[in-house]
Amino acid sequence: MTTPSLAPAVPAPASGALKGIALMVLAMLIIPINDGIAKGLTAHYPVAEIVWARYTFHFLLLLPLILHRHGIAALRPKQGRWHLLRGAFTVTCTFFFYAGLSHMPMADTLALTFAYPLIVTALSPLVLGETVGWRRWCAVLAGMVGTVIIVRPGTDVFQWWSLFGLGAALCNALYWVVTRRISGSAPPLVAAAYAAVFGTIAMPIVMPGGWILPTLADTALMAALGLIAAAFHLLVVRALDFARASVLAPFAYAEMINATTIGFFVFGDFPDRWTWTGIAVVIAAGIYISLRERRAAA
Repeated sequence: MTTPSLAPAVPAPASGALKGIALMVLAMLIIPINDGIAKGLTAHYPVAEIVWARYTFHFLLLLPLILHRHGIAALRPKQGRWHLLRGAFTVTCTFFFYAGLSHMPMADTLALTFAYPLIVTALSPLVLGETVGWRRWCAVLAGMVGTVIIVRPGTDVFQWWSLFGLGAALCNALYWVVTRRISGSAPPLVAAAYAAVFGTIAMPIVMPGGWILPTLADTALMAALGLIAAAFHLLVVRALDFARASVLAPFAYAEMINATTIGFFVFGDFPDRWTWTGIAVVIAAGIYISLRERRAAA
């Protein structure tokens, strides 16, 4: 799971929207590979080390692209402190998500993080002064019910590790709130680079002295985390050249397809019927909110 940099962009004509959607779906189909690698690495390495490697390699790969496309001046955007704060939320989201992956199936953990549009909607009137109609409030309540179905507190199915998935959703929601606050102040690739810098610096502070020297093969896997994340961001940025963020947002749920596939074939995990019910409710609520926000913006 990686937070896409869906910053506003000037879209191409509507005829290119299908290209944007195709690129967005492709991005969402490759990012679960990143999650699968991270889940495998958590069996041998601390989560903070994996997050550090993922963002360090991510930054090393993005930097030449940023310099080529935007120049060195782009690395000093307006409202730089807000970009660091947004990066902090992204990195913390990744940390919680990987921590959840270390003990839970991929699909379950990802489904909990998909609660973030519900939290964004709930926070919007308080933080951004936005008006939320009764229909979206109903969707928020429905999505919360779906989350409860997935977690099932008070039953034998409940896992305390589920709280990490919910923590990832909260951090992702705060990321989006800050994104709306500083919308358009920097190119999406630069915003991703700020998150990478924060992750590279912060993770050694979070877990000093608890590092394990990786094998050569695992080092390659850690580098792959950064490579896949960089490819993901490039695909999303390219998708924004063809379609608006409000059009692309509902297709982010395509990530669940490959996450479930990898979870089943690689780790032997498959959601039960109640988890699928909760996933369906959360995704339906999120898509409905996206469509309502798009209509309200129009």
